[in-house]
Amino acid sequence: MIKLRNGETIPLEMHKVKVVQKTYLLPVRERLEAITRASNNTFLLPTREVFLDMLTDSGTNAMSDRQVAASMMADDSYAGSETFYRLKDKLKSFFGTDYFLPAHQGRACENIISETFIKEGSIVPMNYHFTTTHAHIAKRGGEIAELLIDEGFEITSDNPFKGNMCPDKLRNLIKTDGHRIPYVRMEAGTNLIGGQPFSLANLREISAICKANNIMLVLDASLLSDNLYFIKMREAEAKSMSVHQIVLEIAKQCDIIYFSARKLGSARGGGICSNNLKLIDAMKELIPLYEGFLTYGGMSTREMEALVVGLDETLELDIISQGPMMIAHMAKELIKRGIPVITPPGGLGCHLDASEFVSHIPQNEYPAGALAAALYIISGVRGMERGTMSEARQPDGTETLSSMELLRLAVPRRMMTLSQIEYAVDRIHWLYDNRHLIEGLEFFEEPKIMRFFSGRLRPLTGWQDKLVEAFERDFGENSR
Repeated sequence: MIKLRNGETIPLEMHKVKVVQKTYLLPVRERLEAITRASNNTFLLPTREVFLDMLTDSGTNAMSDRQVAASMMADDSYAGSETFYRLKDKLKSFFGTDYFLPAHQGRACENIISETFIKEGSIVPMNYHFTTTHAHIAKRGGEIAELLIDEGFEITSDNPFKGNMCPDKLRNLIKTDGHRIPYVRMEAGTNLIGGQPFSLANLREISAICKANNIMLVLDASLLSDNLYFIKMREAEAKSMSVHQIVLEIAKQCDIIYFSARKLGSARGGGICSNNLKLIDAMKELIPLYEGFLTYGGMSTREMEALVVGLDETLELDIISQGPMMIAHMAKELIKRGIPVITPPGGLGCHLDASEFVSHIPQNEYPAGALAAALYIISGVRGMERGTMSEARQPDGTETLSSMELLRLAVPRRMMTLSQIEYAVDRIHWLYDNRHLIEGLEFFEEPKIMRFFSGRLRPLTGWQDKLVEAFERDFGENSR
């Protein structure tokens, strides 16, 4: 953050813009038509109808000039590619791990790990679930146990590490169901509770419990860069450590590390790393079956070369600070206007508390989904529902009500300007003042698995037309 003469602090972009891509800001009536065609699911909006894409940071981060240049060095050989060995060597120096299995993205790694280690009746403790992780485990007859610290579920808090796992909850679960636990999973930058980090001290404690009970510890490192920044800035011990020293200390605690390079390293692809050859051999034969040969695993070699550079850049504080600082600034501006957001601000994005923002909408009418549709209509900003819509129904058809109803506004790294963030803040402020106009949604086409990706919904009333009319009264007809 940079302090201005008037005392205000703002995030300073530590990069120059060399290539631009045109965006489109449709008039409000056209946005209403667009969200209707998309059946009120922001995933189904084509990007030509989106002004500010805050859906996700997965594969949307800007690559550096060095990454683009490196991608031209790619060796496209099907087997034995020099590019693969460069990436393997980089991961060895980055994590301190000897073995690497490539995959096309993070959820492909989850598939391999689940196929290898999950069986009917397995239970996987984790600090919090992610949608695809849960689905892969459930598909194989397993279940999850969410052992997040209690404060992690609080919307407003000053706890710097709300992504910590509760050690006592883990010990108790091992006492009762230890024989059913194939591994414990920790997620860096816990996605579904607002990108909240775990501390180095907590990871060490969880690792010690796992080792004492001969249970594997698996780390999802997809959002590691944000978690590294928060450990460096918030944990006393880490202030004197380099970013790379923190990475190595984290990796030392874990038996398996997997990641999505769509997040970590600002490239594409993913991988599984370990120092345990027995574990690697157990998973290795599934790579050619599901992904590709062992020296590309479904990854483009150009992306692999870009990832080599991206991992180096992940060790630079000026780079990993960019997303969290933009998010913190956005959260600060929203809080100044009385708008409910997750605090402290985490990584990945700024998270609106839909349960408070539209408290009049019951959870079975998908308040976070309705808020996402409303925000798009009045701004062209596309966010992602992270609430009950993102859960799966119970076998009897009843809803699984989410512990949080969030609208995630992702801030991809090195992608957005401060003026775009301020535009989003202004439109959210207007929407908050008119929140009484927003009402619920219902599914009319509902997939059984991960319905939030492609499900189709409709408004329960004509509230969207009323919202547009109010917007036009304040901003004028055909306003944007």
